[in-house]
Amino acid sequence: MKRKDFLVKTGIACVGVSLLPTVSCTNSKQKDTKQIGSFELPELGYPYDALEPAIDARTMEIHHSKHHAGYVKKLNKALENHQLKGQNIESICKNVTAKDKDTAVLNNAGGHYNHSLFWEVIKPGGSKNPEGDLMKRIKQDFGSYSTFEDEFSKAASSVFGSGWAWLITDNKGKLSITATENQENPLMENVVDQLGTPILGIDVWEHAYYLHYKNKRTDYISNFMSIINWDMVADKYQSSLS
Repeated sequence: MKRKDFLVKTGIACVGVSLLPTVSCTNSKQKDTKQIGSFELPELGYPYDALEPAIDARTMEIHHSKHHAGYVKKLNKALENHQLKGQNIESICKNVTAKDKDTAVLNNAGGHYNHSLFWEVIKPGGSKNPEGDLMKRIKQDFGSYSTFEDEFSKAASSVFGSGWAWLITDNKGKLSITATENQENPLMENVVDQLGTPILGIDVWEHAYYLHYKNKRTDYISNFMSIINWDMVADKYQSSLS
């Protein structure tokens, strides 16, 4: 099979890309979000072993190249004859519903958006603790960083089955912690109760940690807190205010 035919058949080749800039990974090129086309798996911008020992290379490889790639492929398929085709990923998340006809779009749009953000907020480098305006806001809304850390970890630990815990902000900059099931996220106005703009998220699906941590989700969560790139989270916080 020719390389071109292989790329088209596997869904890797795309006519155009519609990625939300705030969640696209470091080394992926910015695309026109108004352009009608297909979504692509973003590059990590760092090697799979860059977050060891907190997250091992094999888990990162499978998580990114298999799980996330699967969401992208299935999302493109689900959008082929859907009214949300051509919208950027943020708009799709905001407008998708929980109706049966939207199930595939909901699950895979959420999977793509959520993971794209996840790869960015745990990227190597950057401050290991919040600073500046973000730290001030954390202290204002939670009392202290320690309290925030405890509440965020508790939210992640309390997810029953598969899902995510989030640090979100409203349009006035107020921070909150919430959790969602499966691949739902706080952008989904027609799906979840607590809405906001995600600036930090932790994946607590077993595929995110089970190879290394087995059933010890709390150990995974504790180590996740040590690899957050707070400069990236701060950038997302500032972007959410504009």
